[in-house]
Amino acid sequence: MANEEIRQRRMAKASLGKAAILALGKAFPHQLVMQEFLVDAYFKNTNCDDMELRDKLTRLCKTTTVKTRYVVMSEEILKQYPELAVEGLPTVTQRLDICNKAVTQMAIEASKSCINNWGRPISDITHLVYVSSSEARLPGGDIYLAKGLGLRPETQRIVLYFMGCSGGVAGLRVAKDIAENNPGSRILLATSETTIIGFRPPSPNRPYDLVGVALFGDGAGAMVVGSDPILTVERPLFELHTAIQHFLPDTEKIIDGKLTEEGISFKLARELPQIIEDNIEDFCAKLMVNVGFSSDEYNKLFWAVHPGGPAILNRIEKRLDLSPEKLSASRRALADYGNASSNTIVYVMEYMMQESSKMQKREQEEENEWGLILAFGPGVTFEGILARNLTI
Repeated sequence: MANEEIRQRRMAKASLGKAAILALGKAFPHQLVMQEFLVDAYFKNTNCDDMELRDKLTRLCKTTTVKTRYVVMSEEILKQYPELAVEGLPTVTQRLDICNKAVTQMAIEASKSCINNWGRPISDITHLVYVSSSEARLPGGDIYLAKGLGLRPETQRIVLYFMGCSGGVAGLRVAKDIAENNPGSRILLATSETTIIGFRPPSPNRPYDLVGVALFGDGAGAMVVGSDPILTVERPLFELHTAIQHFLPDTEKIIDGKLTEEGISFKLARELPQIIEDNIEDFCAKLMVNVGFSSDEYNKLFWAVHPGGPAILNRIEKRLDLSPEKLSASRRALADYGNASSNTIVYVMEYMMQESSKMQKREQEEENEWGLILAFGPGVTFEGILARNLTI
């Protein structure tokens, strides 16, 4: 299809005043971890010889479906900070020194990639939304990101800290609101995460820590969001129609995190996948009703779901009776990058775009034009956006 024809199709689809994702970008640390080598490396680096814990982690590494991940942690860091691998030592200062620098660098790289894909000058960015659960400082990472990118001092900034896995979609919701209430604005949404803030040696007193070791990865993501795209220079990808948030009362301890002298400690309750399954239909219905979809039309939508883990994806697929390919973008992101917290939804959206290209060839546009962008985080909080795929 000629470029002019594509531009005309997008112009016809785009809704006046509605925010759209205009570009995506991502970045990773240099350390690539292959899942099959993780167990040996982790127990070697933490000087642990507990065979029971080793066997448990080996099993978890297989069930998470993760194949590769990128991490900031390295042997060089452990040589410089050997106390990070020792149980019970106060190391939050050292961890934050590492994390603050790492998340800034990754966010800068992801943002530059995104802005390059966008095609307009960085001086056209009017707002910055920065998301992270991996740092703590004053001023926040938004200032260091703005400085590193050379954003104008007039750029208006918002920081979302410690929203966990729902942070990326929460940031997208905020960016949508800004775009639609400030005509002509262009918002840079940046997310950046590293697991060093919670890296700990294995302990029989904390067997649930091994889930994080087997599942989580590091990286950064970025999006440019704006309404009324200039189609001669901008390429709208997904229009953001309706965004909602919902927390489940009395579930605060299901995803439990604390910042301590040893860094951040996380505990995920076993009930989390069941809780998400039990509430997913009602939540999706609140979004789908806006464009007239009913509960028997789930497979007419595309699904960009944050892959918190295979159990969550499996439960959603089963409860909604989704065709296997509907969550393929989420499963690919999980396999290639692990659960990278707030960043992961960016990776899912990139894979969605790849799959959209294949859908054109199969002439399935009508069944995948509308879809849901979903994530689940502490609270337990559901974040959701009804979106329209403008790339098909």
